[in-house]
Amino acid sequence: MKLSDEKLVRLPPRTNKNYRNNNMNKSQEKNRKTAARHKRVRAKIKGTKDCPRLSVFRSNYGLFVQLIDDDKGETIVSAATKEITSEAAKKEVSFELGKLIAKKALEKKISVVVFDRGGYKYHGRVKSLAEGAREGGLEF
Repeated sequence: MKLSDEKLVRLPPRTNKNYRNNNMNKSQEKNRKTAARHKRVRAKIKGTKDCPRLSVFRSNYGLFVQLIDDDKGETIVSAATKEITSEAAKKEVSFELGKLIAKKALEKKISVVVFDRGGYKYHGRVKSLAEGAREGGLEF
């Protein structure tokens, strides 16, 4: 039997041909959605001297929180999870961070703020931080 006599079977092309690109596209899509959410949130809120914006940045490393006066474009008070020495879970640490930022804000005679979740869902560490800030004495 010759090679030319055999029937060659053609396989259909792989649907997930470039799986690396698809994974990259997923992360790009996630970043795009987060940025769009952040833009939508920031369009509605603005911090002033009397009522600053409580801005949250979440990373794998920890949480970073700032009270920002958008009129002047300056940070009034800031705090980060590295200031807390607790070895608890991330949610408990973020709760303590909320209390810490509230304490620092009350020292500067700030009691009313606008909460900027920064494009993150109000869930998990962000929610825990907000609850800690409320318990610490801040009003949203």
